[in-house]
Amino acid sequence: MSEEIERETMEFDVVIVGAGPAGLSAAIRIKQLDPDLSVVVLEKGSEVGAHILSGAVLDPIGLDALIPDWKEKGAPVTVPVKEDRFYILGEAGQMRIPNWPMPPLMNNHGNYIVSMANVCRWMAEQAEALGVEIFPGMSCNTLVWREDGSLHGVVAGEFGLGKDGTPGPGYEPGVNVVGRYVLLAEGARGNLSKQLIARFGLDKDSDVPKFGLGMKEIWEVKPENHREGLVIHTMGWPLGRNAGGGGFIYHLNNNQVFVGFVVHLNYENPHLFPYMEFQRWKHHPLVAKMLEGGKRVAYGARALSEGGWQSIPKVVFPGGALIGCAAGLVNVPRIKGNHNAMLSGKMAAEAVVEAIRAGREGDELTAYETALRTGPVAKDLKPVRNVKPLWSRFGMWASLALGGLDMWVASLFGVNLFGTLRHGKTDAAATGKAADHPRIDYPRPDGTLSFDRLTNVAYSFTNHDESQPSHLRLKDPDVPIRVNLPLYDEPAQRYCPAGVYEVVEEGEVPTFVVNFQNCVHCKTCDIKDPSQNIVWTCPQGGDGPNYPNM
Repeated sequence: MSEEIERETMEFDVVIVGAGPAGLSAAIRIKQLDPDLSVVVLEKGSEVGAHILSGAVLDPIGLDALIPDWKEKGAPVTVPVKEDRFYILGEAGQMRIPNWPMPPLMNNHGNYIVSMANVCRWMAEQAEALGVEIFPGMSCNTLVWREDGSLHGVVAGEFGLGKDGTPGPGYEPGVNVVGRYVLLAEGARGNLSKQLIARFGLDKDSDVPKFGLGMKEIWEVKPENHREGLVIHTMGWPLGRNAGGGGFIYHLNNNQVFVGFVVHLNYENPHLFPYMEFQRWKHHPLVAKMLEGGKRVAYGARALSEGGWQSIPKVVFPGGALIGCAAGLVNVPRIKGNHNAMLSGKMAAEAVVEAIRAGREGDELTAYETALRTGPVAKDLKPVRNVKPLWSRFGMWASLALGGLDMWVASLFGVNLFGTLRHGKTDAAATGKAADHPRIDYPRPDGTLSFDRLTNVAYSFTNHDESQPSHLRLKDPDVPIRVNLPLYDEPAQRYCPAGVYEVVEEGEVPTFVVNFQNCVHCKTCDIKDPSQNIVWTCPQGGDGPNYPNM
């Protein structure tokens, strides 16, 4: 249908998709280097920051490189980490891991506890002050190509499709937004990035991508339970041998605490319920004591790229580049990626300006690829490359010992003791058959510390126009009941942290129901579905969560 529609065209020097830390860093850097270049940032959220969710303990190296005087300019980066604690949890107790055996790269001294949503809002103000045009509420699902096959732009702002996918009464066809170069900063598992990786075979020389599901709540706690600047990470209970992952507790200011949980999506047991693992974790005495008498004020979830160095695809293609989490730049043991997102955006911007000054357009930005693989991002990701595959193969204890040793050797001598280990299966292929794994009984949420999914989704302030087509596409509508239910007990019922997918028994015939209006855009379904039958796309612009201070 899109090929038959006539659209107006808006031309810019550079088009950036995504107003996260990577996209905004690229926009800012381009205008710093050449104020005369026209730059547009297209953001699918209702406002900048609406779809930004991160832990987050920020390493300011990216911000220092981009805006050295960020403190003077009032960046919302004001809570330094004062204390760093690591615990391994048992069901009723915990063991603290001392900080001294850990490699220096694990030290959070000099880092800050932040709301990345608010950091991005501030970055957007800096970008607009430089002349960058930012258009929120502009989802992009369709790519625009030059005749030579290079990427030219995207279709932005298509509204008013009916449930059947055809134009409704208020249909707006959207605009072809084109540029000399296009930078994709969509975050993990972006739908446009997936298309480009497949079209140009960008992943043919890299390992499989790996992901985790991160869930987060913001709590307001009693003053006596609050310690501004305290950072806590936990491993162990309740996941145990069932999955990799762990929890985090970050004490911000104003008696607010960020409480979150990450589950690695390569777990085998399809009965695992990541959201309920998060809710159960909050009942551990270490966590429950901090939250006692407090209240949860926000909730959200998102996928995290966890493949690391060996899973980074080729990041350039004719006409543009992948930046930030679209390229998969998270440092897994540090649980940090925002600094690398900023650095990659800055590097890509410098390559873009250099190319345009040379009179080029639509080619590959090879200078960016080189900078990414030889500069500070490489220095950050190479030493930790084996922690994730070691955990996947041998479990938590081995990853602590062997991964720690590997990181120490890399830090001291610049080489990894184990070379570069491979990840093996994709997260979808790692899913085992239901008959081969035990069911897991989860306690009912108590409504005080733990909550059911639909109640929590209300605290993500998610909204979707229900008259539009579902943005969660099933390649074959029969697969969930015909294949996934008998083989895997249809794990979509459990891996989705927003209750989007249900198997409803109507008489003797089960039905697969997709409640797309609940979707918080985490993209776990696109990653974990064992049949790879679900395709996540962008809904109508502005729809989705509206995170306040995530």
